[in-house]
Order: sequence, then C-alpha cells, then structure tokens
Amino acid sequence: MGDSESLQPAGLQARRGGSREAIVEAAESLFLERGFATVSMDHLAEAAGVARRTLYNQFTSKEEIFREMLLRVSGQLEDAFPPGIENLGSVEDVLWLIARTILDLHTRPRYLGFLRMVVADSRQFPWTAEALAAVMAPQSERFARYLAHLTEMGVLDCRNPVLAVRQFTGILNEFFLWSWMMGREGAPISTKEVIEDTIRMFLQHYRRPRPGERQRSLSPALDTWVLRPLIAPIQSG
Repeated sequence: MGDSESLQPAGLQARRGGSREAIVEAAESLFLERGFATVSMDHLAEAAGVARRTLYNQFTSKEEIFREMLLRVSGQLEDAFPPGIENLGSVEDVLWLIARTILDLHTRPRYLGFLRMVVADSRQFPWTAEALAAVMAPQSERFARYLAHLTEMGVLDCRNPVLAVRQFTGILNEFFLWSWMMGREGAPISTKEVIEDTIRMFLQHYRRPRPGERQRSLSPALDTWVLRPLIAPIQSG
C-alpha cells in the first residue's frame, strides 16, 4: 500500500468536483481520524479528490476549513436547542428537555469526534478551543437568560445564572460526556435516573420557597454536626 492510499480516511469515498461542501466533508473525516495537527493541505486535497490548486481556490488554509466545520457544529446546536424551548412547560419540563437534548447531542459520533479532536489539539492550537467555545457560548447564554428570567419572576433564587448553567451541565457531563470522550459506554446508571436526580438537586438548591414554606436543609447530618454547634453559642449568649 503506497503513501497516497494510506492517507485516505477509512471508508471515505473521495468526491470529485471541488465544491466547498465536498472538501469540508472530506476534511471532517480526515481531521476526525488523524487529528488537526497531522493533516496538511496536500492530505486534504488528496482526500477530497481534487487538485491542490482547486483546494486553494476554495480555502486558503486548513484553519479556514476548520472554521467551516464549526458552522456545522453551530447548526447541530441550533437543532438541539430550537427557538422557544424555554416556553415548553414548567421549569421541570424545560430542564428535562434541555438535559435530554444535551445528552442526545453528545451521542452523535461526529459531534463527539469533533470534541475529541479539539481537546487533543488545543494545546498546540489553542485557537481551536476558543473558536469552539465561541460557537457553543450562545446556547449557554440562552440557558443563563432563562434562569435569570425565572429568578426575576420569583420562581428561582439564582443569583449567578452562569454558575448555575455550569453546575447543571457539569453533572450531566460527569456521568456521560467524559466517559464517551474516553471511549467508554457511560455510567452504569440510566439516563432517566441521572436527569431526574440532576433536576431534583438543582431545584432543591435554586427553587425559591413558596410563601409559608420553610426551606429544608439539604443534609440533616450537616445541620446536626456543623450548623447547630455554631449557632448554639450565639443563642446562649
């Protein structure tokens, strides 16, 4: 097998014609298989089945191709969080939809492969991580605005919506995303149970108590062994 043949991504059928779409599709397969750092423009031209000149007529660099790939990621995020999702029911319903769409998105092989590539190459090319974060930021900001709106309405008591978004997504990522990133199947816990408990913990912390309702301690043991000894001297004084 010659060097030229070995550069072809597994299962990739090279397309002719030199369209931007065909080049990006070939580049995506090659980047995900080999990583951004190891792929050259010559490799990309060969994988796309076009002359080097044709490739440069469409893209000036592989960095430009990477940014074109980001547009696809952006489209996947918009599909996962369609406009109006914040209005589809109670706060529990909306949090369930958000959690479900996050986990569904993370199971898409191309999306997960893209994340793996950025993590692997971001040390040498830190701009790749920054570019990906810029694409993902609008969805996180939407989530934060939703939590801020519920706080203004008196439903939640969420003083730092950005922190709350990280807490909510962080729990989901801990159980699933990092396992998938490392090639494991995920936690030995059902998706339904993880989502339900994540929402329960989140709302137990952030939901504003209703009038006449006393907010319970999250941990009776914490109240007995930590809070009461601290409060007792003040009361006795």
